[in-house]
Amino acid sequence: MISQKIKDSISGSSLIRQMFEEGERLRKIHGADKVFDFSIGNPEFEPPIAVRKTLERLVTEDRPGMHRYMSNAGYEYVRGKIAEHLENESGVSLTSGNIVMTCGAAAALNVVLKTILNPGEEVIVFSPYFVEYLTYIDNYGGKPVIVPTAPETFELDTEILKKYITPKTKAMIINSPNNPTGVIYRKETLEKISELLQSKEKEYNSSIFVICDEPYNKVVYDGVKVPSVLKAFKNSIIVNSFSKSIALPGERIGFIAANPAISEIKLLMEGLVLCNRTLGFVNAPALFQRVVAESLDESIDIDEYKKRRDLLYDILTEAGFTCNKPEGAFYMFPKALIEDDNEFAKRALKYNLLIVPGSGFGCPGYFRIAYCVSLKTIELSRSAFKALAKELKG
Repeated sequence: MISQKIKDSISGSSLIRQMFEEGERLRKIHGADKVFDFSIGNPEFEPPIAVRKTLERLVTEDRPGMHRYMSNAGYEYVRGKIAEHLENESGVSLTSGNIVMTCGAAAALNVVLKTILNPGEEVIVFSPYFVEYLTYIDNYGGKPVIVPTAPETFELDTEILKKYITPKTKAMIINSPNNPTGVIYRKETLEKISELLQSKEKEYNSSIFVICDEPYNKVVYDGVKVPSVLKAFKNSIIVNSFSKSIALPGERIGFIAANPAISEIKLLMEGLVLCNRTLGFVNAPALFQRVVAESLDESIDIDEYKKRRDLLYDILTEAGFTCNKPEGAFYMFPKALIEDDNEFAKRALKYNLLIVPGSGFGCPGYFRIAYCVSLKTIELSRSAFKALAKELKG
């Protein structure tokens, strides 16, 4: 009836979505206030008022052709504004020709991987990683190569990384701030990795792309800065979206930005535009291209996420969990209280706690909590986490 590959994928489908569906079931039974759903990074906040006003104005404008097709790369003036914004942040000179507008960061990743990968070429992914990376790589015949990060801290480690780079290495995906750990990779670390990649490129007579997936780059705390990959890596490609920065996850709007220093940059951009079309995305949503072009300096209220982070961190540590305090994004990645993190997530359901096992992120023994939920949900979960910890720790 359907392909065996898809059939196998369905049977091992995303743990995050499974837990999300379980949450829907439990809410019908117990009521929303008695279910503590930390399963999915679906922000509870509405977009900033300025963004909503921009949308309202654009919807009511009488502008002929506003909803027609445009270039598969997106509106040139929108791409120009994003290029200028990135240039101001990174110091790297960009033009509209370095930008492709996409249907979110997930589409952007698929477009990039389809453009650059030949069958059998390798893409390095650091664990813990966003669960869909492996599927995206497989979509285009690539081979994911899982590289562990430093134990306990989840920092990138060049000594570990160098063992995994081969003549078949085509790209490396960096996700900073990281989902699920909240770690932000340091400028010094990225510079060391850049030196390592240059050395390996020379050794193997190859080029290795660094794809930076950074939808959380505006969700950072305590004055920590997210270093520019455009500065750190010659062969860098940014994929980003406005799902988290201005709370538009359902609108599917994002972009690709390619470093102008990449060899054959014109050919790369032509490939990205072609793949944006042939993958069926055609072009990013016309209306929301216009919205984000006027919203590049807008942001959700980071202090609200910080309140949630601090409250949840206090609840977990008081209950006896071990966890690094996130520097960015809106996830925590504590240690599970038993070795089997899948069993741990099942035991948590007894207390209506919906969490995602770390195995789904390539890191067994941990679990992910998405704290982009209400403060009330976090506070009410206190007794549930305490009861779970008491049961498992005796």
